[in-house]
Amino acid sequence: MGAKYTIGLDFGTNSVRALIVNVASGEEVATHVWEYAHGEAGILLDPKDPNLARHHPADYIEGTEIVVREALRRAAGRDGFAPEDVIGIGVDTTGSSPLPVDREGKPLALRPEFDADLCAMIWLWKDHTGHAEAAAVTRTAAERRPRYLAKCGGTYSSEWFWSKIWQCLKKSPKTFGAAATWVEVADWIPAFLTGTEHPERLKRGICAAGHKAMCNPGWGGYPDAPFLAALDPRLARMRESLADECFDAADTAGYLTDEWAARLGLPKGIPVAVGGFDAHLGAVGSGIRPNVLVRIVGTSTCDMMVHPLSDTLPDIPGLCGIVPESILPGNYGLEAGQSAVGDIFNWFVNYIKPGGMGHEELTHGAEALRPGASGLLALDWHNGNRTVLIDQRLTGLMLGMTLHTTPAEIYRALIEATGFGARVIMERFEEYGMRVDRVVNCGGIPVKNPLVMQLYADIMGRTMEVSRSDQTCALGAAMSAAVAAGPERGGHADFAEATAAMTGTRDKKYPPDPENQKTYTRLYRLYRLLHDGFGVNGRTEDLSGVMKELLAIRDEARK
Repeated sequence: MGAKYTIGLDFGTNSVRALIVNVASGEEVATHVWEYAHGEAGILLDPKDPNLARHHPADYIEGTEIVVREALRRAAGRDGFAPEDVIGIGVDTTGSSPLPVDREGKPLALRPEFDADLCAMIWLWKDHTGHAEAAAVTRTAAERRPRYLAKCGGTYSSEWFWSKIWQCLKKSPKTFGAAATWVEVADWIPAFLTGTEHPERLKRGICAAGHKAMCNPGWGGYPDAPFLAALDPRLARMRESLADECFDAADTAGYLTDEWAARLGLPKGIPVAVGGFDAHLGAVGSGIRPNVLVRIVGTSTCDMMVHPLSDTLPDIPGLCGIVPESILPGNYGLEAGQSAVGDIFNWFVNYIKPGGMGHEELTHGAEALRPGASGLLALDWHNGNRTVLIDQRLTGLMLGMTLHTTPAEIYRALIEATGFGARVIMERFEEYGMRVDRVVNCGGIPVKNPLVMQLYADIMGRTMEVSRSDQTCALGAAMSAAVAAGPERGGHADFAEATAAMTGTRDKKYPPDPENQKTYTRLYRLYRLLHDGFGVNGRTEDLSGVMKELLAIRDEARK
């Protein structure tokens, strides 16, 4: 049997990527990226509501065809590659990013009467319009179904499934009434590729359902109708459209239809894997296993771990979910993360525009500074706090500025703040018995910015490793396709086999500097005072000494 390949489709916030991968070696043969056509950088916005962020589903359909065809064209003839050697397709998307569909499973936004209706679009992961609804879900679940909250960190988020659907019901009853059900785009894309869009045929992935929609086999799937009716009686009918069974990334959503095979230039009938979130499949593409923390670092972060189902695992407050088999079959999947990281750095460069300096010049200036020398301390909540506070109404903060503070000092303090936030997450895992032996980073920032990796190593006290692949999310999707295809088609029997064959880390590693680590431990204590004082309800931290302690650390660092 000759070389076999799978395709990973990675639908991000601004663009979609196709990646063609050799399943035996993990070699990435070809890739292509297409930026979404609608909105601002692909995002539909509302100037009257900064919490709103939507996608147009037409971009997903058009983008799928464009990126696959172009990736196939680029791969043509390379090492004997031919489209007939592609044995499967995998899909990852952002999330929670649900969209309303009609009785046939077609997006409402593709119907003429809804083509200008923002409520009929895909409600992008970073849409926070449902923050009031999220708070109400949390209160009602605490009173009626506390077990629901126990598996999603104790607080329901405005970024998640039910908050968005309930907000649509209030904002546009017409749109809500026209929807037969709501579908995560991670489930919708495999469905339209395989002709299984109809709600009765659609396979929903446990990744999206478990982490964002309070679905768990422990209570029979999605939240029950009486609970949804307690939120709003009109929500109860939604439960009828949601199947009790969900599927993991090793399962097959269906098989590529004749129509889509012709549109893409691929063999008809190849398997399409059940879809998952970009972060979860990015963790797969980074070689996640027990005791390995994988950090997908980009505009935001997701921090992922897995734990064997055979071992006892406590509920962990503040996490975005503890879900059986949401990342790897046979393991609990645990998700945490930060609502903004790269977005914070871009905010400073693009909105504040410090003297016209860009990332490269600011990074160079930040590298020249010693830990603590700026006298600055920041909170990384410019887009709220996802973990461990789960509060999207929190905002950013910069402390310690003087008339001599420079842009490079602020830039470094912003990087350090995201490192402190990452340490909070790591310590929450460890506090509840999850041992972190290794930290593997992936995404654009770990590859492009060594300073960020070194600061994270010094702050977290762990060696930072970087995934071998530049496209770990798409790689993880391609790996799920290889497992869904199975050995009989030339794929892999399971994810352990796929991980051994298709993943790895780079030679360059970033161990912590012991002296820098000492300074950052002092600064981290001050960060925690701010974190708890501003972020934890009812706390009364004494913050009166923080500024003076920052000055003391600054003066010592400058000697």
